[in-house]
Amino acid sequence: MLKIGRIPYTNLFPIYYYLEMSSGSKYEFIEGVPSDINRLIREGRIDISPSSSIEYLRRPEKYILVPGHSVSSEGPVGSILLFSRRPIETLDGATVLYTHQSETSAALLRIVLSRFYQLQCTLESSGLPLEEGLRDHSAYLLIGDDALREVHRGPNLYIYDLGDIWYRKTGLPFVFALWIANKGTGAELKSFIPDLDEAKDRALKDLPKIARTCPFRKWLSEKQLIDYWSKLSYDLDNKHCQGLELFNKYLREPGI
Repeated sequence: MLKIGRIPYTNLFPIYYYLEMSSGSKYEFIEGVPSDINRLIREGRIDISPSSSIEYLRRPEKYILVPGHSVSSEGPVGSILLFSRRPIETLDGATVLYTHQSETSAALLRIVLSRFYQLQCTLESSGLPLEEGLRDHSAYLLIGDDALREVHRGPNLYIYDLGDIWYRKTGLPFVFALWIANKGTGAELKSFIPDLDEAKDRALKDLPKIARTCPFRKWLSEKQLIDYWSKLSYDLDNKHCQGLELFNKYLREPGI
């Protein structure tokens, strides 16, 4: 039985909604935040997963890229947010926190600060809540549902959407996650791809229906959920690949 990584964030809920519904007991789903899922697929403990794009870029020889699928944004993403007590331009020399759940977004933060704003910052991983983390630090990067919850509370902070900054600086989508498989899945992967294709197609047609049943309605309205999902791209076309290649290029620059 294929072991499928399951990231329990709002952004992927529509895909899993139909993937789990249609697959029955064909697959075993193993849950974890992006950094945990990256480790599990790297260790061969899961077979296929949406994983941080940086995991694939670091080890392309280890994985098979599932065509046509990603979690990307072409502009604001809404859930990769830098919360800052002061304007980003004034953060030179500051220590900036980033959530321990993140890998791709932490690398993007380093690119944004050093390449796009020419800032020299110290980055530190953290598991602290936002308010506690900002007591002693100037800025804090949150991702996923933590970012969504905090931004909808309306904190009196400067808030920067890294997907938006990337798009304004490059004109290309940013690919946060890719569906990848460990080499050796072979025939099992071939049977999985049509299920994933169908799940994506059905999800994008049924966002209002999914929003009505989504457990995240406890803290996001149906309209907010649909608006958020509509900002995202779940495709992987030539423009996405160009954005991914540029990200890879920047990652290899000195100091990043």
